[in-house]
Amino acid sequence: MKKGKLIGLVGILAAGALALSACGSSSKSAAKNKFRTLDEIKSAGTINIGVFSDKHPFGYVDENGEYQGYDIYFGNRLAEDLGVKINYVSTEAANRVEYLETGKVDIILANFTVTPERAEAVDFALPYMNVGLGVISSDKDPVTSLDNWKAEDEMIVISGTTAETYMTKNYPDIKLQKYDTYANAKNALLNGSGKAWVNDNTEVIAFAKSNPGYTVGIDNLGAKDTIAPAVTKGNTTLLEWINTEIENLGKENFFHKDYEETLTDTYGSEYADTLVIEGGKVQ
Repeated sequence: MKKGKLIGLVGILAAGALALSACGSSSKSAAKNKFRTLDEIKSAGTINIGVFSDKHPFGYVDENGEYQGYDIYFGNRLAEDLGVKINYVSTEAANRVEYLETGKVDIILANFTVTPERAEAVDFALPYMNVGLGVISSDKDPVTSLDNWKAEDEMIVISGTTAETYMTKNYPDIKLQKYDTYANAKNALLNGSGKAWVNDNTEVIAFAKSNPGYTVGIDNLGAKDTIAPAVTKGNTTLLEWINTEIENLGKENFFHKDYEETLTDTYGSEYADTLVIEGGKVQ
């Protein structure tokens, strides 16, 4: 083979290799943010929504095997107004971003607190609830401050939550006892495995009211945040529809109705205006 033809062949092969490499890189990037557009969801006739199955009263499975709770009430209305059937997908706190990135769900409605770090990975819609952090412990040895924490004691947290992030950043010397599910975290507290449990204040207040012998010694730890639906990064058509839907629902006071139907038994009516955000407008 002549030298000129050999050089040309090498160039073609090299170009081909670069093209294949580029395709592979693009495929990996696309796979990370796999999603269905609004029109694709409508065409399929079903929407997949990620929710908790063990976080009463926000997302849980009742004795009949049916999903119930504040987030479920909202999810049902989304599907109704979209004109599609709904498929709830049980998720854990640490899996929420992954389930969106891989297209396993179209929306996450699992008490997803908005943070700058999460906003880099997913697209948040308008908020529908306020939330802070709280600390619950036994009445026999209540925790009212984290400033005099004993070195041998451990704090219960759920992996992938804002509570874990807050504790790691602000109290790095406190040992964390981490669990993947709310059920396991609750059991750890009941069994005395940890000194206290830090989580969303809504969750720990509900736990204290339904479990005599436990108290919320700290009901507002750190800054207050908001909870919002999340979609896969870049899914603008679905995001825009959800935002418009939240604004419209606010006009009919929908989220206060949701609270009345799903949260009043747990918190009483006095917390409604504190927790609920109508129409995406934070007061």
